[in-house]
Parts: sequence; C-alpha cells; structure tokens
Amino acid sequence: MVHRESFKVMSNDKTVTFHDITDRVKEITEKTGIKDGIVVVYSHHTTCSVITQECAFDMSMTGLETLQQDLVDVFENVVPTCRREGIYLHPGPKALAFAATEGEDARGCHNTDAHLISSIIGRSVTIVIEDGKADLGSYGRVHFIDWDKTRGRQRTVQVMVMGE
Repeated sequence: MVHRESFKVMSNDKTVTFHDITDRVKEITEKTGIKDGIVVVYSHHTTCSVITQECAFDMSMTGLETLQQDLVDVFENVVPTCRREGIYLHPGPKALAFAATEGEDARGCHNTDAHLISSIIGRSVTIVIEDGKADLGSYGRVHFIDWDKTRGRQRTVQVMVMGE
C-alpha cells in the first residue's frame, strides 16, 4: 500500500525557520493502517531540508531550541548568509533575468546560502514504521527547515507512507 499526502507550513522572514512536523507525520502514518514499512518526508523546495533530531528541551534567546541554534550557527560559519551581491557566483545575470520574468525581485534571488545548505543536508528523511508507528526513538522529532531568509512564504511538506 502507498499513501501520499501534503500539507502547508508558513516560514518566517529574515530568519531560518524550523517547523516541528512530528505530530503531523505521526498522524498521517497512523491513519494509513500500515503496520510495517517506511514513511518518507520530502521537500521539493530547493532551499529547504527535512531532518530528524532529538528534542533539545532548552531554548536559545533567538526562540530556537539550542540544538537548532547550534546548527544555524555552524552553517553560518561554513556557508555565510548572502548579504550582498558578489559573495557567491550565483545568481548571475541570466538567473536574475529569468527570476524577474517570474515576478521575483533581486533580493529574493540572493539566497545561495540556503541552496547550498539544503544541498548539504538534503531534502528528505526516511523513517521506519514498526507496529503502525513511525519509529523516532524516545526523543526524536521531525523538522522541516526553511533556510531561505530572504522572505517569509508558504511551503509544502510532502509525506509518502509505504508498506503493508
């Protein structure tokens, strides 16, 4: 059996946004009635990632869990935020011209850092289903991360449950 479903999340402007989608993924998984299989959580957005990570319990002063803030800080050192033209080769003149035809402004195109981080982390996770439940361990959470800080916008989370 295969079941596919999607839902929307709204990302913030000017900050990396972590969406804890664990409960929704569990709900979708359990309602399928699949006892053994896998659930794949995926983003087709090329500036977003999906990860599994433990709950950190503590919050940083930014409003993120401490482990989330640590991840953001590590990537800021490795892949700095694109704050002006020339930091990265992308976007070039052809990419900017194409984006303009799609109604996107130049600021929105300067999100190369988000594309690079998403490429490093990946855009999906696969979780084992055991006895009808997503096996995330005691503290495991599923997070949909929007790395694009150029503007807030609605994103789509895709979930596919497969098994028997």
